[in-house]
Amino acid sequence: MFRLIPALLFALLVFAAPGAQAFLDTILTAPKTLFDRAIEARSSSDIVKDNGIVIDVNKIMADLGTIKASTEIYEQRLLVTGLFDDEALYEEFKTKTEAVSGVKKLYWHVKYMSEADQEKNKDDMLDWGDALVLDTKVGLNLVGTKGVADVNLRVAADAFSNVYILGRSRSEEEHKKAVQVARDTEGVSRVIDYIDVRP
Repeated sequence: MFRLIPALLFALLVFAAPGAQAFLDTILTAPKTLFDRAIEARSSSDIVKDNGIVIDVNKIMADLGTIKASTEIYEQRLLVTGLFDDEALYEEFKTKTEAVSGVKKLYWHVKYMSEADQEKNKDDMLDWGDALVLDTKVGLNLVGTKGVADVNLRVAADAFSNVYILGRSRSEEEHKKAVQVARDTEGVSRVIDYIDVRP
């Protein structure tokens, strides 16, 4: 069955409408994909709830014809980051995301900044590709850190070199270690910590 997944995704990408393609692109480029979540140390029902929320938010983006935001989720705590240059689109996306069913806590870090302001500040901002590189660097550093269960953590980086960590640590020691690893990663300006400590 799993051998069919790449072929099905390829067919969908080739033949899908632009909105559906944006939806699939978002899933495929996310640091933790829906497939990654299937191997986590959590109940399958909890993972299903998270996946349903992510699908709902990605569908909103597809319907709006935008992929200017990204999502991370853990135990129905939803983190949304992104940068919009269209204020009306930003407001509509925010309103619809806030209405998504099943979200226990929404961490909203999507920003509106006009195209002119983005151009003026471009030297101090990361483009999407550079933000993804920073995100990946932090994630790899967490993977390589003894005593940190990275499978229970989500990482996101934004255009301002902020890094967000969402998830669960089994102890305060693990929590501090994960945050410090993120802080010590080259290129990170600030770490926003949404880690719950719970054995």
